[in-house]
Amino acid sequence: MIGRRRNDYSFGRNAARFGGNLGRLGRRDRDGDRDGQVRREKVRHDTGPSRPSAVSSRQSAVLDHPASWRRDAHEPDYLILVTVIALFAIGILMVYSASAIPAYANNQDTFALVAPQVMAGLMGFVAMLFFARLDYRYLRVFSVGLMVVAFVLLVVVLIPMPGKLRELSVSVNGSSRWLHLAAILPGSLGRIVPDISPAEVAKLALVIYLSHWLANRGPAIKSFFEGAIPYWVIMIPFLLLVVREPDLGTTAVIVLIGFTLYFSAGARIWHAALIAITGAAGGLFVMLDIGHYPLERIRCFVDPWTDAQGACYQTVRSLEAITAGGLFGTGLGNDKVFVPQDVNDFIFSVIAQQLGLVGGIVVIALFLAFAYGGIRTAVRAPDTFGALMAAGITAWICFQALINIGVVVAVVPVTGITLPFVSAGGSSLTVSLAAVGVLLSVSRESVERGWVSAGADSGRGYGGTYIPGSRRGSVASG
Repeated sequence: MIGRRRNDYSFGRNAARFGGNLGRLGRRDRDGDRDGQVRREKVRHDTGPSRPSAVSSRQSAVLDHPASWRRDAHEPDYLILVTVIALFAIGILMVYSASAIPAYANNQDTFALVAPQVMAGLMGFVAMLFFARLDYRYLRVFSVGLMVVAFVLLVVVLIPMPGKLRELSVSVNGSSRWLHLAAILPGSLGRIVPDISPAEVAKLALVIYLSHWLANRGPAIKSFFEGAIPYWVIMIPFLLLVVREPDLGTTAVIVLIGFTLYFSAGARIWHAALIAITGAAGGLFVMLDIGHYPLERIRCFVDPWTDAQGACYQTVRSLEAITAGGLFGTGLGNDKVFVPQDVNDFIFSVIAQQLGLVGGIVVIALFLAFAYGGIRTAVRAPDTFGALMAAGITAWICFQALINIGVVVAVVPVTGITLPFVSAGGSSLTVSLAAVGVLLSVSRESVERGWVSAGADSGRGYGGTYIPGSRRGSVASG
């Protein structure tokens, strides 16, 4: 009797389990009929896609025939757009407030500095709109060309040119960082086109190319000899050229971009740590080779009051300006403390002096909001290439802002880089806005979770690649 009761119980439990499986299978079939083909698949690092669907096959062929595919896009991330516009508006206001009176005293023109900034901003917004509307996958086609152009520009700015071309390279305070295109362009066109900083172009080119390279490399990035060494062999020539300008601030930003992309692509932590130690030793050697000025900046960072009227003058005046600002500031155009290079590298000291602590907090909050939007775009990007580009651009803008503000408040040695979207500097502003356009392009195809599986993007370091579910429409031919 007991045996029969036990068998009946076992039979009933198996029947219930079988019925539940049928129910789930029915729901899966209904979902499949509603959504069309299977959209989600796990990708194993060792064998690749386990069941490549027709959807993933079409997505994997985008790079082969990009013109034959219709983009499935929605509205961009307005958080990113609004924060960038707000920072640009604050920058125009503060550049004008800090430069109007000196410009009028020197040139009888209060718009002498802010007018070129407005023109650079307009060109940057045109570039941002273009890249935001462009399918960012097309950038993979031009990634190698952008790298070559950036490398050539970095070489040209360091090479003495003969004859009239000698005016092409511009040196300021001993640093050769700009190309004066008016030297080779005819009359009126030369007056319109601003000077170009090759290092700014190199940042964008590196983000695009390295994202493409890492997406193609896939799981091999975990290998030290197939991933780590080739990756840093690509990076080192650019770093050496930027260091020789010299531009230590941009070098630090490029290094941080490189580590962000390398880590985001799934590299092993001990590889990154080993490279960081080696890079730190190499950086120390380069600093000693450049000359005394990096050591002077480190000395001013440790104790700026040791030479308050000499090498540490900028740092001391910046701290005095922040102190003078108090909680609500001295008011627009009412500087009590003059800071050298206040419209460029030390624009945050102008903000803290004229708008006070409240104004400084607002600017920092805007950069934090931008960081949140950029990270959210990277996490929700539809493929690995887009995710890496979003992560790289976000790291670029945020690390540069962090270093610039750190210099102003004397927690980082003076490096000589701009505050993105805020400081006066046409080349930096235009290229940064163009990079934001690429970020907005990725955000237009973001999904709530998951990853689109493209053949070249199948390797990720944290669990594989996923095709999004019904939250995203299929990629269909036009």
